[in-house]
Amino acid sequence: MTCVTITKKNNDIVKVVCDGHTNYGVSGEDIVCSALSSIVQTAVLGILMVVGVNLPLQRNEDRGYLSFEVPQDITEQQKHDVNIILSTMLCGISDLREGYSDFVELEVK
Repeated sequence: MTCVTITKKNNDIVKVVCDGHTNYGVSGEDIVCSALSSIVQTAVLGILMVVGVNLPLQRNEDRGYLSFEVPQDITEQQKHDVNIILSTMLCGISDLREGYSDFVELEVK
């Protein structure tokens, strides 16, 4: 199971942690893992390439781990844009979790 933890502060998403493999299917053919990875990695790319925020990532592919925190020293416009992207990411993860709750755990705190 992949555990996704979203941390909010003042209604803004400030931290994302994805930990573990979904184990829905065999490695390389796991559609749930692929969907979750696509949702999260697209959000990361949007923040990096569209918004222009340098997002320090921590990864461990063997463990199925990805973590990042939104830097505090960004402009108000960047903060707004990052929050829209991450809120959209959260919608996608929530929807995926509804269909595959045995494989994706989601905690928002």
